[in-house]
Amino acid sequence: MKALIAGGGIGGLTAALCMLEAGHDVTVFERHPALTTVGAGIQISPNGVKVFERLGLKSELDAIAFRPNALEMRLGRSGLKLFSIPLRDEALRRYGAPYYHIHRADLLSILSNALPPRTLQLGKEFASLTQSGDAVTVTFTDGSKAWGDLLIGADGIHSQVREQLFGLDAPRFTGNIAWRLVVPASSLPKNLIPSTATIWVGPGRHAVTYYLRRGELVNFVGVVERSDWQGESWTERGDIKELAADFASFSNPITTIIAQASEVHRWALFDREPLAHWSQGRVTLLGDACHPMLPYLAQGGAQAIEDGACLAAGLATSGGDVPAALARYEEHRRPRTSRVQGGARQASVTYHLHDGPEQAARDAALAAPLASPWVR
Repeated sequence: MKALIAGGGIGGLTAALCMLEAGHDVTVFERHPALTTVGAGIQISPNGVKVFERLGLKSELDAIAFRPNALEMRLGRSGLKLFSIPLRDEALRRYGAPYYHIHRADLLSILSNALPPRTLQLGKEFASLTQSGDAVTVTFTDGSKAWGDLLIGADGIHSQVREQLFGLDAPRFTGNIAWRLVVPASSLPKNLIPSTATIWVGPGRHAVTYYLRRGELVNFVGVVERSDWQGESWTERGDIKELAADFASFSNPITTIIAQASEVHRWALFDREPLAHWSQGRVTLLGDACHPMLPYLAQGGAQAIEDGACLAAGLATSGGDVPAALARYEEHRRPRTSRVQGGARQASVTYHLHDGPEQAARDAALAAPLASPWVR
């Protein structure tokens, strides 16, 4: 089959590689003139890593990514550790694949470099689509067109493909904004940052820290409850003084990381209900285009990776019936992604509990042996 993919992000590129492996003809159309580095760090758990291993990309990941020693939760104001779950060797033993921290730019480079020449076309922004009985036609904003047996909308949280299929969505502002920054590890005191994926929780806010690029960089994401700003752009610059004020109550290493920042970005977090449908005829959606997730479980990227692998597998056994294959893909994936969306939504409440009985019960429960949901 000839597959068209709108969107050259993690999900779109992974889907392309999986479909190429299955013998399909694939072209990826990315609206930006270059692959974006927006978003800085990303965590790839074993469910996503297994797909990359099948694609023969494990050595490339090992060469550039960071493998954390554990998953931890700490109190942001005191640094008190609530739990620490071994991860570096345990992920291999328990789940059969490593757990990685990787810079988005590095991951996009690995994926795009694995594509055959001319598979990825940059500067091609989706404008519209039409379907006939046996083909789908895509028109781009420059007036050019492409034809294929199917179209995959992997064009992110503001998906134009989704909008054309199902209309505009109605996202709900969560009352949270997210900050992100990356600093060189060499700019921080040695051993200040744990070699773990660490969630620092506190009243009305939390932060996440972890290493990138073999330990050369430290990634910081901070989420705080605020209603005075609701911009959803991933690329808008933020004021470092505002960020410092938002986390002034937190202890080291959070305050030290923020003090070393030269540039920060922020965006408002919007929640979206799971879509009732992902597919229509020969067109379907993938990743954030159909199941955008709040960034509290580090599963947005991994679920998009799973989408690409499952979609390619379903098409391989479709017997050429594209609409039926897309319907089965949606039926198979929607329950799982909806469940993860719900888990991320609940985590936003758990992380931000204010001082009181609920917060004390949370801390006691998570500090109990084997109480963390990650070991179940």
